Amino acid sequence: MGAEPFQRIRVSVDARVATLTLNRPEKRNALDARTIAELASAIASSDADPAVRVMLLRGEGKDFCAGADLEQLERIAAGASRAENVADAMALGGLFIAMRNASKPIIAAVHGHALAGGAGLATAADLIVAAETAVFGYPEIHLGFVPAMVTALLRRSIGEKATFERIVLGDRFSAADAARMGLVCRVLPVATFEAGALAFAREVAGRSADAVALCKQLLYGIEGLSFEDAIRRGAEVNARARESEDCLAGVRAFLAKRGAT
Repeated sequence: MGAEPFQRIRVSVDARVATLTLNRPEKRNALDARTIAELASAIASSDADPAVRVMLLRGEGKDFCAGADLEQLERIAAGASRAENVADAMALGGLFIAMRNASKPIIAAVHGHALAGGAGLATAADLIVAAETAVFGYPEIHLGFVPAMVTALLRRSIGEKATFERIVLGDRFSAADAARMGLVCRVLPVATFEAGALAFAREVAGRSADAVALCKQLLYGIEGLSFEDAIRRGAEVNARARESEDCLAGVRAFLAKRGAT
């Protein structure tokens, strides 16, 4: 992937997994404009890298990401214009869209705290694995604020009523609670969390890259379609999958094995 022009994040690639690490532990990996821009750039580069099949997003230090940087909050307090506020919000919104549109899966590995925009960043990933002591929360309501863009992601992940409860109460919740509501797919022991998260990413990377990309495209592409149109879209993806080298090789190997028994 070449030399890294990054100051806020680190990127490394090993065994088909690109690990993207938020690297502001002294700021609890808070999101500022530069961090957001660097992360968007790293995701685009990783998505285009043929050596990468999965992206693993993590935070350095004791927390995954504690939310917005203090400078952003100071801009809000100063009373920016509507246009300035929209542009500022869409910097993070654009990152969420880029994560959704990336062809390769993004797994958030959450430890410590994932709060406000940090919880939003994790929610924007395709999958979340969490340390058993991880804490999530969308606490913007306590500032008279709204986790507005995150709502579009959270509603799709856990449903309307559960989303409304989380964003209106703004309380913190555990990794176990996040798993029960379907937000987190794996809760891992703290002592082996980093190794466990990487092992899970490598497991996903071991699946057919073509099939995984089609799964992601289909899952998000049927949003808003009628049942009939979703079935038709599925048939189109089914046909594309049948034509892929991975599928042809897999089916032929299966048939050969069955024929040998």
